[in-house]
Amino acid sequence: MKNFPKIALGTWAWGTGAAGGDQVFGHQLGQEELTPVFQQAMAAGLNLWDTASVYGMGSSEALLGEFVRTVPRDQILVSTKFTPQMADKASKTPVTDLVDASLERLGVDAIDMYWIHNPTDFNRWTDELITLLDSGKILQVGISNHNLEQIKTIDTALKAAGHRLAAVQNHYSLLYRASEQAGVLDYCKENDIIFFAYMVLEQGALSGKYNPEHPMPEGSGRGDSYNGVLAQLETLTNKMRDIGQDKNASVAQIGIAWAIAKGTLPIIGVSKAAQAEDVAHAATVRLSDAEVAELEQLAEKTGVDTRGAWENKMI
Repeated sequence: MKNFPKIALGTWAWGTGAAGGDQVFGHQLGQEELTPVFQQAMAAGLNLWDTASVYGMGSSEALLGEFVRTVPRDQILVSTKFTPQMADKASKTPVTDLVDASLERLGVDAIDMYWIHNPTDFNRWTDELITLLDSGKILQVGISNHNLEQIKTIDTALKAAGHRLAAVQNHYSLLYRASEQAGVLDYCKENDIIFFAYMVLEQGALSGKYNPEHPMPEGSGRGDSYNGVLAQLETLTNKMRDIGQDKNASVAQIGIAWAIAKGTLPIIGVSKAAQAEDVAHAATVRLSDAEVAELEQLAEKTGVDTRGAWENKMI
């Protein structure tokens, strides 16, 4: 299996439509805008791309697929997801149906990492995942937004079939460390499971770009979620800025470096070529234990809880 880079690039903001980039992020991004993003990222060695069939109801996958087709298959890693709410209840093979649709949109014969997006109908999908692993349509399995008990159950079932759980993908940031507090990170480390951290920058709230005077786009999903708490985050983001000055790093790069220091593989959304370059630099930034501890203390003092409406409690 190909080695994963330190950071994955997220494409939730790509494409349009239900749960797409226009509605959630306030973006209108197509192939013309994203071509330099993809090219810059690949040139920087960032070749792990994360998407989902539910992002724009296939439009994110389709856009990514246009770019995947332009490079040799062995030079790119593709990660996408099965969202249980999209399953055809009348189908005997709902996961396979969505895998096949993703394969076509992405223009690949196999998906490097395939995820169960959330724990709805928990463990119902495991047998079909095993069949897909046996067939070679998916190469590794991960689960997202699951708690420790659910992770252990699926890991045990996969091992019994001669496979293993390769990865867990949960919301994890300075503002939301529930997976750490619930023992999920420790379990992953002990069992050689990669922990993918999503929303590390809280959709930009921890990027240093936004503040009460310069809020997120009004009417966007992230604006509705974060604009009301930006003032509470300023002490934290100011400290991130101070730490970054000594390391030639931005606020966002410090947030990413924190996630790497915690032993996770962060997924960072990119919509501009400069962001891809920034992400590549973030992988080289090192934080001391004291800096990590100080950031976490300031994050706790914000009193901000960023658990998403789609997330069940980890504890």
